Amino acid sequence: MTTSDWGRVGDDGTVYVKTADGERAVGQMPDASAEEALAFYTKRFDNLALEVDLLYKRVQSGVLSPEEAASSVKLVRDQLVDVNAVGDLASLTRRLDELGPVIATQREARKLARAARSAEAREKKEALADEAERIAAGRDWRNGANRLRELLEEWKQLPRIDKAADDALWKRFSSARSAYTKARKAHFAEQDERRESARVIKERLVAEAESLSSSTDWGATAGRYRDLMRDWKAAGPAPRTVDDALWQRFRGAQDVFFGARDAANAALDTEFAANAEVKEKLIVEAEAILGPLAENGDVAAAKAAFRLVADKWDEAGKVPRDRIRDLEGRMRAVEQAIRKAEDDQWRRSDPEKSARADDMISKLEAAITEAEAKLEAARARGDEKKVRDLEENLEGRRSFLEMARRASADFSS
Repeated sequence: MTTSDWGRVGDDGTVYVKTADGERAVGQMPDASAEEALAFYTKRFDNLALEVDLLYKRVQSGVLSPEEAASSVKLVRDQLVDVNAVGDLASLTRRLDELGPVIATQREARKLARAARSAEAREKKEALADEAERIAAGRDWRNGANRLRELLEEWKQLPRIDKAADDALWKRFSSARSAYTKARKAHFAEQDERRESARVIKERLVAEAESLSSSTDWGATAGRYRDLMRDWKAAGPAPRTVDDALWQRFRGAQDVFFGARDAANAALDTEFAANAEVKEKLIVEAEAILGPLAENGDVAAAKAAFRLVADKWDEAGKVPRDRIRDLEGRMRAVEQAIRKAEDDQWRRSDPEKSARADDMISKLEAAITEAEAKLEAARARGDEKKVRDLEENLEGRRSFLEMARRASADFSS
């Protein structure tokens, strides 16, 4: 009989393995030597030990999920029950037993990690729902739609959380998207309706603008074009496919009219150039009136002289448009200077003001005479305080009297 630490071979070639419960036959090799038979079954043990070792390392490293690890351990443990191999089978079982707490720890860690991921996913989904609701409450039709698509993709990447919470958050998110989409469609439908209405209005404006392009009623037609431009702006945009074309027609009609008007005005400006030269000479003549007026103050003569110049001015006719403001301004300045001189003269000779000044002088003179008499009486009594008061009073009244006399002289001059 051949033996080893963990097994032996009987005389009939039966191979036995030693266990805690005694020997157990694992096979028979009658045609092989005892050493070969024992080596064969020992090799099986070595392979099984290698398998356990690999499983041990994989479980320890965490490459297997706790469920996968537990299933693999059970599978190998079941193999050990009646395995036909010779070796320390109990040590392999003990090593598998060591993996129990490891798997339990990993399972708890996975549970905590899932809880953390679930909490994080819940927080992110709440944030996504909040943002979707803010977008739905706004009116950013261009960027809002793009952002909601991005939020949906972010939502899809997140893991599900507990069903009740996940369903509630999805309902909020989905409802916000639906509300926004509905409002956006309504907005663009309304916008399309407004654009179509604008197209009808602008087509009418274009038709009128084109009908006016050949008009020679420059003033009235230019005013009407301003009204048409105001109505054009108020109409708002038409559909993009026609808006630019309508504008080109509208602007083209304007260009035809105003081009013709500018050409006509240019011809008139050439014709009126001679009138401008005449009016320049008349302005010089009008401005010369102001010199004598400043010296002698004869407003009547200045008005008569200016009237003669003004009559010639009217007879001279129109001037080029770019000269109107300059020439009219200089002529108006002369007219205003004469009117100012006339107003100043009237203020100085106003009878009512002159009468008020004379009345003031009379009253002041009477008051001064009375005060002088009182002053003499006070001096005679030796009342020094009364004398000082009356002297101060007289000084003020005499100053007022002098001012009144100067004013009266101005009115009578």
